[in-house]
Amino acid sequence: MDDDAFLHVVTETAEVWSGIAPPNDTARHMAADLRKIIVDFEAVRGRARFEDEPSDFEAALHACRENG
Repeated sequence: MDDDAFLHVVTETAEVWSGIAPPNDTARHMAADLRKIIVDFEAVRGRARFEDEPSDFEAALHACRENG
């Protein structure tokens, strides 16, 4: 999907879900930036492992103390 088509889909989706269209060029640029964010998240898919991290602050403190 090219950049124009992606922006069109994002704009239409926003209008369907919220009834709001991007009001200016800045909003359209921010919507277009979503494409890079999606690509960046797809690039780390499978490498980011939430379950390897402590589930809360107290668990993180205990993990740090146990590791030295």
